[in-house]
Amino acid sequence: MSSPSLTLTLWGGSWLSGHTSIDDMIDALQVWAPLQLVAAHDEPASVASGVTLEPVVGAATLSAVIRRAAPTDGSGIRLVLPAPGDVQGLPTGTTFARAALAGGQGVLVGVPGAPGLGLVPVVEGPDVLRWNVFAVPELPEPSACPGLGEAEFTLREAVRGAAETLTGIRTVGLDGRRTDPRAEIADAVAEQARHRYPDHLPARAVRILDSADQVAAILTVASGGRGLQAGSASAVSMREEALRPLWTTVRTARLTAVTATLESWHRSDRATGR
Repeated sequence: MSSPSLTLTLWGGSWLSGHTSIDDMIDALQVWAPLQLVAAHDEPASVASGVTLEPVVGAATLSAVIRRAAPTDGSGIRLVLPAPGDVQGLPTGTTFARAALAGGQGVLVGVPGAPGLGLVPVVEGPDVLRWNVFAVPELPEPSACPGLGEAEFTLREAVRGAAETLTGIRTVGLDGRRTDPRAEIADAVAEQARHRYPDHLPARAVRILDSADQVAAILTVASGGRGLQAGSASAVSMREEALRPLWTTVRTARLTAVTATLESWHRSDRATGR
């Protein structure tokens, strides 16, 4: 898993569709931080969500927030992964949109065209994750995503393109010593692998999410992340500009995998009359 929002969306969707329990969702979230706090951003959010302005301890509160806003048929939860210049899926002009853009992630709950709720996680310490809850006056329609096949193909091309950016990069640690970019990539991928997916996640969605994590790890190292230096300021700026389309590919792939998974679960529920 690449973010707490992705974890909440997948496990929350799995719980809503009746595939997993609340305890499963809580366990998955607590891998990010043992202590989960939930608080309403303001009074309208408190009224809409039933959550107080003062933080409440416990990831179980998130299930009540989701259940309050989600439709009775178990649908209505979705992931947003905005970035500067790429704000697809956000309810424009809202406090939630600003918070999600600042954090690069968020979760929307509710029916498009109707009032709903937004959640944005904020790290408050090495063992503390706070979920801020926002009232959203009108949820936007979901953004169109490519099919899983197209997303998987695009990611394969992105893996090759991202790997090429490592060629010739003189990556050094903050102590001035040379480091091995591939070791940094392996560490980043291993960190993501700590977070498990629901067992019934489609195999193709798992492949896409895993490939997206691999590309993201390569891009992070190539851009001088994870405590590394990677050349002069001008060189870093040029490199970031070159990598921006690849980051867009990563975000799109993650959104596609999650959206397609949630839709497949919902279709299955309707077919079985659950």
